[in-house]
Amino acid sequence: MKKTLLMSLALVIVLSAMLLAGSEDRIGTAGAQELRIPIGSRGSAMGGALVANAKGTEALFWNPAGAAAEGGTEAMFSHLQYFADMKLEYAAVKTNIEGFGTIGVSAKVLGIGDILKTTWNDQQGAAGEYFNPTYSVIGLTYARQLTDRVAFGTTGYFINERIEQVTAHGVAFDFGFTYVPNWRGLKFGVVVKNFGPEMTFDGPNFGNSVIPPGSNPNSTAKDLRSQSASFELPSSVQFGAAWNPLDRPNEKNNVEFSTVFQSNNFSQDEFRGGMEYSYSDMFFLRGGYAGSNQNNYMFGPSFGAGVQMKWGATKVMLDYSWQKTDFFTGDNQYFTVKMAF
Repeated sequence: MKKTLLMSLALVIVLSAMLLAGSEDRIGTAGAQELRIPIGSRGSAMGGALVANAKGTEALFWNPAGAAAEGGTEAMFSHLQYFADMKLEYAAVKTNIEGFGTIGVSAKVLGIGDILKTTWNDQQGAAGEYFNPTYSVIGLTYARQLTDRVAFGTTGYFINERIEQVTAHGVAFDFGFTYVPNWRGLKFGVVVKNFGPEMTFDGPNFGNSVIPPGSNPNSTAKDLRSQSASFELPSSVQFGAAWNPLDRPNEKNNVEFSTVFQSNNFSQDEFRGGMEYSYSDMFFLRGGYAGSNQNNYMFGPSFGAGVQMKWGATKVMLDYSWQKTDFFTGDNQYFTVKMAF
C-alpha cells in the first residue's frame, strides 16, 4: 500500500510540473473545451472550489479521489442551461465495492444548437439548411481509500466531437488525491485534469474535387484533401483546501469553506472560493466566486440551494445553482437530481 501511495504521488507531481506553463499568449490554442465545463449544482454554486471536499458522483468530475469518501451507490442527473443557448446534459453513477474500491461511469453531452449552414456559393445560408455540432465525453472512474486519511482516484475519458461529417476523437485522464488530517475540520486535495495526447479533426468534408486553375475546363477534376492541424487538450492542475470551523458533524448547523488555485496550460491562473451551509443535513445554501488576472475573464459570483429528502434507505437531493457570465446573453443555470442508495 505504501508503494502504491508513493507511486501515485510521484505521478501527480510529475504531471503537475508539466502543466505549470500557462500564459495569456496561449489563450485559444487548446481544444476540447467541453472537458472544462463544470457539472452539477453543488460545485458550480461554490465557484468551482470543489477539489478538497468533492464527494459522491460530482467527484467523478471535480476530483475522482473524492468518490472514495462515501460508500453505497449514487446516481446523478444534471442539466445546464449554458450561455449562448447551448445546453449540457450530464449523467453519472458510482458504487463502492467492498475490498476493491469505488467505480463510476459518467456521460457529458454538449449541444451547440442549430447553426445556419453556409457554403462558398451560398454565404448567406439562403438554402435554409442547419447543422447541430455535438460534443460528448464518456468517463470511467476508479477511486480507492489508500489509508484512513489519503484517497486516490483517476478518471479516463473518451472524447468525441462531431460537426456534420467531420469528427475528432481523443482520450484524457484525471488524477487526484485527497488528504484529511482529522485536525480542526481541514481537508486538502490536488487534481491534474485533462492530461492526454493532441486531437485532430478528420472526415469526408476535408476532401473536395476541383479543376485546378488554368486547366482546360473539360479536364477531369482532381481529388484534393486538406489536413487539419492538431490541437492540445485544456490541461490544468488544481490545489484545494476546505475547512469546517465547527467540525461537529452531528450538530444541526454546519458550514464549510473551500478554496482552489488552478494553473492552466493555456491561460492565466484562476482562483476560486466557496462556502456551503447546511441545516439538519436537509437544507443547503451555497455561494462562491471565480476570478482570474486574465483579461476579459467571463465568470464571477455564483450561488445555489438544495434540499435533501429521505425515503427509507434512499436519499434524494434536488439542487439548483446560478453562475454569472459576462459577454453573453443569459447566465449559467444548473438543475441537478441525485439519488443515493
